[in-house]
Amino acid sequence: MRLTNMHAIHFGAGNIGRGFIGLLLHQSSYDITFVDVNEQVIDEINSVGEYNVFLANEAKDSFTVKNIQGINSKNTPEKVVEQFVTTDMVTTAIGPNILKFIAPLIADGIKARMKSNQSPLNIIACENMIGGSTALKQFVLEHLNTEEQAWVEEYVGFPDSAVDRIVPNQKNEKILDVLVEPFHEWVINETAIKGTKPVIEEAHFVENLEAYIERKLFTVNTGHAATAYLGNMKNYETISETIGHDEVKTKVLHVLQETGEVLINKYQFNREDHQKYIEKIIGRFANSYIVDDVKRVGRSPLRKLGAKDRLVAPSLEYYNAFGKLPTNLIDVIASALHFYTPDDQESVDLKKLIDEKGVEAAFVQVSGLSQDHEIVKAAVQAYNSTN
Repeated sequence: MRLTNMHAIHFGAGNIGRGFIGLLLHQSSYDITFVDVNEQVIDEINSVGEYNVFLANEAKDSFTVKNIQGINSKNTPEKVVEQFVTTDMVTTAIGPNILKFIAPLIADGIKARMKSNQSPLNIIACENMIGGSTALKQFVLEHLNTEEQAWVEEYVGFPDSAVDRIVPNQKNEKILDVLVEPFHEWVINETAIKGTKPVIEEAHFVENLEAYIERKLFTVNTGHAATAYLGNMKNYETISETIGHDEVKTKVLHVLQETGEVLINKYQFNREDHQKYIEKIIGRFANSYIVDDVKRVGRSPLRKLGAKDRLVAPSLEYYNAFGKLPTNLIDVIASALHFYTPDDQESVDLKKLIDEKGVEAAFVQVSGLSQDHEIVKAAVQAYNSTN
């Protein structure tokens, strides 16, 4: 099967890969080769050759994605390498922790392309992290010699991107079909692109990506996590149920006003426009057509309490910029320290750490803040007051 339109290789045939990146690539006239290790999904892609994406709205609008094929990278990696020779673009949606594992295969693909195709190639990591493509590039370079690395610097772009679309856990009658929220945003750093800018109809190409990445991280991710951790404290089950309670909605709004002050101060966002963005984000959380479990959204608290992530990073920036504590963010940090579900290993590890070392030492270890930092003291006090 090859090829009438432009062609993209996409690593990650999960719900986000199919329902977000895959849909936008299809709508931009790309044939797509999905690369994954999930044998059932890859076999279904090759058997059926299409799938449906449904929007979580009253009309349940739908789109059919066609001109697709799948490659099992575990069983036939050589087929992936072959695709690199002529493909127009490479994207990923596999999770930040998996990037290093696909790097050797991407490196082999680059080597094959280097031998017979000197046209530029852009590889875009569409992950829920800051600097995903940059991180992937470093992993890839580790598997290339000096000459190959020099070729990459000239011909292969790794533009970072920010992606935003809620894709809830789901089970559908057809395993490839996927339900997604109507809202989506894909922002790409155009300054890192090699050659001609890729044609992606609904992506935004910008020069200052950092501002948009942090706007998303400190608003969508912070707000989503805050809703989950606050809802968990009250034994609510879903995000839409949680944000439907006025006391939680008000608290999340105050949290996002604190992160908003950081963003406005740092990037000079228009205050009125940013307030509208905050309200739009909270409205997304209230979408009753998306059943998003509080325990699912709250998972991985060790990562989410990290120094550069959605809770501690804006708290620290707020404290440093304004010389006072972000009290609403600190309440969410305390709720995150309380988060526990046996289905999430990070929450199990966090509980064990707190049980063994105490909450102060545990938070210091996870956040990287010093023991005498005012944020640590306030978070411990807030934790103990809700214990």
